[in-house]
Amino acid sequence: MASRDRPLVPVEWIERVSQVLSAFPEVHEHDAWVGMAWRVRSATVAHIFGGEDQLFRITFRAEPDEVVAFEHMGAPYFRTNWGGNVVGLLVNDDTDWEELAEMLTDSYCIQAPPKLAEQVPRPG
Repeated sequence: MASRDRPLVPVEWIERVSQVLSAFPEVHEHDAWVGMAWRVRSATVAHIFGGEDQLFRITFRAEPDEVVAFEHMGAPYFRTNWGGNVVGLLVNDDTDWEELAEMLTDSYCIQAPPKLAEQVPRPG
C-alpha cells in the first residue's frame, strides 16, 4: 500500500530484505501503514518504505552504542525520532546489501526472544 505522495518500494528490494529475514524463526512479513515491515512475534524487526521526499528508507533496531555511531556517521545512515534504538539507512542503487543483511540480523537478535535469537548463526 502506498499513498500518492510516497513511492512504492521496488519489489526487488522487498524480496532482498525478505530473503534475509524469512530465514529466522517466527518472522512474519506484513503490509505496514506505508511500505513493508517484518516482525518477530509482536516486535518490529525492520520496516522499508518510500518517503514523501521520494527517498527510500529502511529502519531497524541497533544496540545502544551502535545507535550513537549511526547518528554520527551521517548519510546514508540516520537515527529516528521514535524508539530509543531505532536507526535507519537510506536505500538506493548503491546500497551495500551484504552490510544491510548483517544489520538486519542484529535487529532480529535484539527484537527476538532469547530462545529464538540463540538459533541464529553468528559469525565468530
